Amino acid sequence: MTGRVLILGGTAEARELAARLHDAGRPVVSSLAGRVARPRLPVGEVRVGGFGGPDALAAWLREHGVTAVVDATHPFAERISASAARAAPAAAVPLVRLERPRWTAQPGDDWRRVASLEEAAAAIDGARVFLTTGRQGLPAFAHLDAPWFLVRCVDPPMPPLPPRHLLLLDRGPYSLEGERALLTQHGIDVLVTKDSGGEHTAPKLRAARERGIPVIVVDRPPRPGVPTVPTVEEALQWLA
Repeated sequence: MTGRVLILGGTAEARELAARLHDAGRPVVSSLAGRVARPRLPVGEVRVGGFGGPDALAAWLREHGVTAVVDATHPFAERISASAARAAPAAAVPLVRLERPRWTAQPGDDWRRVASLEEAAAAIDGARVFLTTGRQGLPAFAHLDAPWFLVRCVDPPMPPLPPRHLLLLDRGPYSLEGERALLTQHGIDVLVTKDSGGEHTAPKLRAARERGIPVIVVDRPPRPGVPTVPTVEEALQWLA
């Protein structure tokens, strides 16, 4: 397979794939949603912002001579993945999903898996919570008066927010030493996270395991039935 590749990006895997294709001389354009104020930009051509739905995306694919689409968006970016699953067949363009594997509990982990942010909020049983679910999900926790939250996200969130919280603006990858220090400094007794997978944000899970801190893990949403690969190498093989 040759020709121009559209990468629906925003992840480390998307940036790596764009770099590999660019270095190989393959025409590539990376699309970012535009929700992060200062995103890490991939090499090559970049477009920022939505397409306007499946029909508009299909038209964009045809107009720009795209011959393959790689959906390498975040595991919780449901809308664009659903749009791509409809648009690519409509434009007769092959589509593959590049999605990092889910996290797997290790010996010593105390995990509770839940299906949604609302279930995560209902499952909190602790006084001091480390909340790492991203800024867009914070309203699900805004009604909780009792716990105190250490809220970590990349960009400043919009209200509503939990009434008792400390905001930490930071961007991964995170170190194990840094995560240990946060848990100790703030006396954290429960961690709440989405199952994003990957290594950039995984050190918090090891730090929680070491300290016997329970973790509430929000499961990934269902995905459209499209071919899926777990690594950049396999995406490259598919494109080849």
